[in-house]
Amino acid sequence: MKNAVISSTGLWTPPHAISNEELVEAYNAWADNWNRERDADIASGLIEPKTHSSVEFIEKASGIKSRYVMNKTGVLDPDIMAPRIPERPNEEISVLAEIAVNAARQALERAGRKPEDVDAVICAASNMQRAYPAMAIEVQQALGIGGFAFDMNVACSSATFGIQTAADFVRTGSAKSVLMVNPEICSGHLNFTDRDSHFIFGDVATAVLVEEESIAPAGHWKILGTKLKTEFSNNIRNNFGFLNRAAPEGIGAPDKLFKQEGRKVFKEVVPMVATMITEHLGELGLQGTDLRRLWLHQANANMNRLISSKVLGHEASADESPTVLDTYANTSSAGSIIAFHKHSEDFKPGDKGLICSFGAGYSAGTVFVEKTA
Repeated sequence: MKNAVISSTGLWTPPHAISNEELVEAYNAWADNWNRERDADIASGLIEPKTHSSVEFIEKASGIKSRYVMNKTGVLDPDIMAPRIPERPNEEISVLAEIAVNAARQALERAGRKPEDVDAVICAASNMQRAYPAMAIEVQQALGIGGFAFDMNVACSSATFGIQTAADFVRTGSAKSVLMVNPEICSGHLNFTDRDSHFIFGDVATAVLVEEESIAPAGHWKILGTKLKTEFSNNIRNNFGFLNRAAPEGIGAPDKLFKQEGRKVFKEVVPMVATMITEHLGELGLQGTDLRRLWLHQANANMNRLISSKVLGHEASADESPTVLDTYANTSSAGSIIAFHKHSEDFKPGDKGLICSFGAGYSAGTVFVEKTA
């Protein structure tokens, strides 16, 4: 078995940011319009009025302060409340592939790699732009990579599942260099008219280059161990898909966008993930005190606070469990990779850390790494 390592990472951030203040102003204007149009039904008690959102509510519930998006004007228009991203001709690169390529180019450059050095591409994300051809194959073609490529979707855990899959290809000798990309246009599946979740997501793209240790550049990250877990739950769900056309009465219903039972998710996922991490630590002969840093999935600041405290035995400092949630919001599979990308340069050889993601499924993945010289 070959040793698999992380040689580099890449990050591409959209040019448009939306603050909580801007988002709340748009939502409240939409809610006022909705209530006004249904004034008679509200007055008679047939329906409940929409209540306002607030900056204080968002930050207390999630820790999010702003997010990056592909399109800002549509999201902030009370008459639209959704991003507007035009379709492109089949002859042009698709939007999702384009942002994946942007992140991939950075990862390749940081590792000193050319596209022809890569053997495979995995596109691991929560939402693919289309059913086929695979987004990964389009990314492969755009970069000029040989070998093979495929898509995979495990929602918010897609990146850690993708890292293990890439590492397994390297470990078995099927590939020496695997590019794993996470393009996430989460604004496209978010219901901006749902007060309980209109603030959750942002857009971004990340990339991770997983390679055989013998060819990796200096200062790479040794993968000490990976572990995956799934447990079925309906508490985070999106029912949008190709079969919707077979039941047209449901087209456009709220369940065709992101929906979750937030309190249930919090209660069930925190202990599941904390137990998984501590068990995996034990299997590797490690303890929480051996970890220099946790790069956790960026979904909710309160969840991360509880998980890290259970793993470390004390409440984590900002250095021990850094957050990017405040500025990027929840970026699904990309969240833990953003945290790793932006908060790992200070590691010294021998320092160990954990990349961990968790989300719909339920699904969770742990990737323990050690910095090398």
